[in-house]
Amino acid sequence: MAILEKNYEIDNRTGLNHEGPDANIPVRRLTATSIIGDRVENGEGEDLGKIDNLMVNLSNGRIEYAVIDFGSFLGIGGKLFAVPFAELHLDPGRELFILKRDKSYLKSVPGFDKSHWPDTNDHSYFNDVNTYWGTPSYPL
Repeated sequence: MAILEKNYEIDNRTGLNHEGPDANIPVRRLTATSIIGDRVENGEGEDLGKIDNLMVNLSNGRIEYAVIDFGSFLGIGGKLFAVPFAELHLDPGRELFILKRDKSYLKSVPGFDKSHWPDTNDHSYFNDVNTYWGTPSYPL
């Protein structure tokens, strides 16, 4: 009998477990590398960019923010945004994330450029981000 090797690449790319007793259960966990680079759209199907990076709170292990690259072309120009990860909703069938905001909202959100990141250890910066997005702040 041949031993089959598990192909995690397919599972991570599609967000579905394709084999075993729990095949195709709802997606509960993904690797960071399968999230980074994923497209982001709003509910109307408008392109809002892609996930450039993830910000992990080392005290509690939570992914607090996705850094979304909006408006760049081939990595040039554009603006980065710290978006509370809870604002993103996975669409596993389309292999992308949905952010329930329109493009005009993103154009008005305070952001930063790739060469001038905010102080990511400054708790007040992330409190400001949470206030702007209307999401609760987590304790340090």
